[in-house]
Amino acid sequence: MKFDTISGLRVTHKVADIDDIESLSFGTETEIAERLVENNTVSEAFILHTCHRAEIYVATDEQCTGHDVLRTFASHVSDDAVVTTGHEESLRHLLRVAAGLESMILGEEEILGQMQDAYQAAREAGTLGPLLDTAVMKAIHVGQDARTETAISEGVHSISNVAIKLAARETDLSGSTVLLVGAGSMGTDVGRTVDDTDAERLIVANRTYSRAKELTSGLETVATDVIELDALPAALDEADVVVTATCADDYVVDSEHTEPAQEGVIVDIAQPRDVAPGTTANTGWVSRDLADLKAVINETQLRRRRAAQEVEAIVDRECDRLHEQFKQCHVEEVISSIHSHADRVKSKNLETALSKLDANGGLTEEQRYIVESFADAMVSELLAPPTRSLKEAAVYDEWSTIQAAVHLFDPSADAGTTLLDGTVRMKDDPNGPQMTSGLEND
Repeated sequence: MKFDTISGLRVTHKVADIDDIESLSFGTETEIAERLVENNTVSEAFILHTCHRAEIYVATDEQCTGHDVLRTFASHVSDDAVVTTGHEESLRHLLRVAAGLESMILGEEEILGQMQDAYQAAREAGTLGPLLDTAVMKAIHVGQDARTETAISEGVHSISNVAIKLAARETDLSGSTVLLVGAGSMGTDVGRTVDDTDAERLIVANRTYSRAKELTSGLETVATDVIELDALPAALDEADVVVTATCADDYVVDSEHTEPAQEGVIVDIAQPRDVAPGTTANTGWVSRDLADLKAVINETQLRRRRAAQEVEAIVDRECDRLHEQFKQCHVEEVISSIHSHADRVKSKNLETALSKLDANGGLTEEQRYIVESFADAMVSELLAPPTRSLKEAAVYDEWSTIQAAVHLFDPSADAGTTLLDGTVRMKDDPNGPQMTSGLEND
């Protein structure tokens, strides 16, 4: 019998700088998750990587194993930039992230789409199992509820909105030409934002031409052009504003693309960075990045604090429901194990009894049916009261009662002891796996 537990590791804007977050950008979300589950101790993995956070979640049969795997994986990152979490805190944090409570811009909507994309990628890669699949889906539903049941997203500026607002502080957008580098989800949001301004022209540069074309097809006001990345130098000559938002591993814009005579504002909202250090030196370009966005973001925070309290209540409610769901799943497996053991004992003794009766003249089919039915009824009646008690014990977190029941009904199982972190070690196989209540104090 084996019950996995979730461990989490995160590097986010709250405790880390952009370099720290970038240090975990050594592969796509899928590649990192696949690499983690190659470890025999990791049964599930989920990765969420955005401009402001790199978060890794794994399911293992022991909490300490999960933490060891994650810290080894992120051993190159400064300890001061890393936050590790156990089962309960990991679940709560996932829900808070999806609800926008952990975002740089409180209540922003982009994170929900990013989590949905990461979830879909993990499902397609096969790195999710029943534990993390349930947890991430619950987080996505909480994120949706937070935005429909409260006003936390009303008037929210997304990162893309803030990028354009920051550019507008440096230059007049009226009649301007905006160069957008990247046509992913963030770039699409930038395009929509530019479409709502007085900018005259939007040039979209992207590695995949068709994706850029798809982005511009949804815009209604601004005139648009689509180019490939190798046409960037010429496009920079025409642009007043440049916004970079790709998912590239390497720099997309560097000093070879810029000229001293060029001027305007470049806003890099990509993670990892798209614009190489020193790109705007000795030019007329003004360079801004995610660190500069914080000042603009702080101006919008106070208006959503009241709504955030309502969202906190939603998170509390749904977190409790999620824990109850996991507890019920755990106790159902315990009950199933006890019933299976009782069935094995019944079958063994019934077979012995029938063999002895057959040796003394045998039974008719009707008599055999009566004996077998009696054995089934006796087992069911004997197990009914403890089954009810086990379900009640799960509700009240009486995991010692569940341990005792397993040991009572199957003495060969080593019920062990309840650990301080809420882990119940239960051994009914040579490897001695464990059950986790999901209620540890991290």
